[in-house]
Amino acid sequence: MSASRAMLCDTARAVLTGASDIAAVEEAGFALLLVAEEEGGFGGDWGDANAVLHIAGMSAPDLPVADIILSGLGDPSMPHRAAATVSLMAGAMGQALALSIDHVNTRQQFGRPLGKFQAVQQSLAVMACEVAAVDAAAAAMAARLDATGFDADAAGFEIAAAKLRANRAVGVVTAIAHQVHGAIGFTEEYDLRRVTIPLMRWRGEHGNDAYWAQALGRQVAVLGGRGLWEGLTARAG
Repeated sequence: MSASRAMLCDTARAVLTGASDIAAVEEAGFALLLVAEEEGGFGGDWGDANAVLHIAGMSAPDLPVADIILSGLGDPSMPHRAAATVSLMAGAMGQALALSIDHVNTRQQFGRPLGKFQAVQQSLAVMACEVAAVDAAAAAMAARLDATGFDADAAGFEIAAAKLRANRAVGVVTAIAHQVHGAIGFTEEYDLRRVTIPLMRWRGEHGNDAYWAQALGRQVAVLGGRGLWEGLTARAG
């Protein structure tokens, strides 16, 4: 992580942790994150936006942080909004995993922590794989958007793949998180519901599973088998 991104993330954590309204985010200047330096902005890339939105998904999922950041693009398209939502989802899933791990390591059952039971460990391993996959998809999407100058059409394959992967992970992540927490996960006082409820909402926003599956399928069909392989390897290079 570059020094500027590390500083940006530190600022985002300080501003977003415990934030109850959007005023602090606006005052911190996140609307300038994607605005070029010559235009008076921060001159950040989509990797920076991904990092900040990841923190927002963990710490302030109810605040419209994505709207503030995307305002720097002027008139963001639906794919841009979908890309930002993926980053939020990745952060929220990471927080759900962290809360689950902490809970099973402290909650005692039959004289030992829940995390010592193999069935619980297996469930959390599945959950961790889903979270890691969404993180990787978000990172690949951000890299492609940066390589194309934020061109959502040129990064359409990565956006479709990332949003679909994130959407499909929601059911697994939220189910396991609430299973290992039991009833406490649904209470107003506990933080889990603060990330699982937005996750279920984000799954249908800016393109649901069917929408992005069709979008991805159309691109794959046009490319064909050989074209798909050549396209993927070219992007990876």
